[in-house]
Amino acid sequence: MTLPGVLLLDAASPDAGALATAAAARGHQVHAATTAASYADYGPELKRLLAGRVVTAFTRPGRALDEVAAYARQHDVGAVLTVNEYLTELAAHLCAELGVPGNDPGRARTARDKAAMAEAFTAARVHAPHTVLARDDAELRTALADPRVGFPCVIKPLSAAGSAGVTVVTAPGGATEAADTARSAAGMYSRGGDPRVLVQAYAAGTEYSVESLTQGSATTHLAVTRKQVTGGAKRVETGHSLPVFLPPAVEAAVYREVEAAIGAAGIRNGASHTEVIVGGDGRCVVIEIGARLAAGQIGVLIQHSLGIDVWAALLDVALGHPPAITPTARGYATVRFVTSPHAGRLVSLRGFPRTGPGVPFVRWRAAIGGLVHEPDANGHRLGAFVVTGTEAAEVEERADALLRGIRVEVDPHPNPRPAPDSLTRANR
Repeated sequence: MTLPGVLLLDAASPDAGALATAAAARGHQVHAATTAASYADYGPELKRLLAGRVVTAFTRPGRALDEVAAYARQHDVGAVLTVNEYLTELAAHLCAELGVPGNDPGRARTARDKAAMAEAFTAARVHAPHTVLARDDAELRTALADPRVGFPCVIKPLSAAGSAGVTVVTAPGGATEAADTARSAAGMYSRGGDPRVLVQAYAAGTEYSVESLTQGSATTHLAVTRKQVTGGAKRVETGHSLPVFLPPAVEAAVYREVEAAIGAAGIRNGASHTEVIVGGDGRCVVIEIGARLAAGQIGVLIQHSLGIDVWAALLDVALGHPPAITPTARGYATVRFVTSPHAGRLVSLRGFPRTGPGVPFVRWRAAIGGLVHEPDANGHRLGAFVVTGTEAAEVEERADALLRGIRVEVDPHPNPRPAPDSLTRANR
C-alpha cells in the first residue's frame, strides 16, 4: 500500500525539520514548497529527506496556490502542513483545494491580519483588548484619544510576527515613532510597507500562551506556557516554561476564551498558539492567536515534559488520523533565549551550554564576526537552550544559573573584526 505524500510549506525551521523527520520515519514521501532563497538554507540532512520540491513565490499567494496545488496532485500529496506563521493562510486554501484536512479558508485571514482578528474576536465575543485600526496619522491621533484605549497602549503592525514592530507607548509623545516602527515591520513575504497600524488597549497581568490541537473542530489543550517577557517599550520573550497549572476556575476561564478564539479564527484541523493575559483578578483576555505550532522551542518543551510527540500528532491530524496526545510523562521544561547586550559585531561567546542530562536541546544561531542586534524582536535571539526535570523550581534555578554563566562579547563599532580561530559556532 502506497502512503500519501506529505507536503510542507517552507521547511527551513527546526520544527519543520522535525515534521519532515516524523513523516519520513513513517514511510511517507516528504515534499517541500519553498522559495529558491529559502531552499539554500535547508541543511543536508533535510535535503536528503525530501522526495521533491516545488519552488514558488509566496509573495504572490494566488500564483503560489495554483503552482503548489498542481505539484501536490502530481505527487499524490495527502497532507499539507506548515509551521511558518506567514503561510498558514495559504495552507488553509491549499488544503481546501486538495480536499485534505485543514482550516476554514474563509476565516484563515483572521490568524494573520490582526485587524481582521480583532473584528472576529468582537463578533465571537472573545474577551480581548479594545483595538482601533489607524490608516494614517489623523486616525492615529483619534485612536489615542479613544477612552477605551488610554495609556499605556500598544501600537503594532497588522501582519508581522515575533513581536517585530510592537511598542508599548506610555504617552502621546511616543506614538508617532511607534507607528513608524510598526509600519517598517514588513512580514516575511511582504511586497511593501503597510501604512496602517493597530492601536490596542494595554492589558496588565501575567502573560501565558495556550498550546492546543484541534481535529474536526474538537480541541484538546496540550499545555499552558508561562512566558518570560522583558519590560519597557519592547516586550521581547526571553523564555518559556511549561506546564503551568492555573487555579481551576482561572484555567476554565482561560480555556473558554481560547476556544472562542480558535473558533473565530476558523481553526478546524491543526495546532494553535493563543497568547493570553491573566489579570490579578483572574480574568483572561486574548491578545492574539496563531494557526500553527508555537515557535520558541515550545514543541521541544512539550515533548520532554509531557512525553507528547507534537510533530507526530500534527502529522496525524493532517492525515485525518487520531493523534496520540495523552501525556506519558509528568515533568517540567523551560527554555532560555540568549540575546545581545547591544547592537554590533559578535566577538566571542563563552559558557554556552552543551547537551547532556537535563539539557536535551541547545542551539546557537549567530556567527562569530557577524552583526547582531539589540533585542527588540524575537528574531534577534542569538541562541537557546532547554532544561528539563521533575521539579519546576529546580529546573528554573538551573536554567537561570546556566544563563548567568554565558558571556557574550559584542563590539559596538561597525568595522568588522576577524573571528579568532579558537571560537566555535557549534550548537547552532
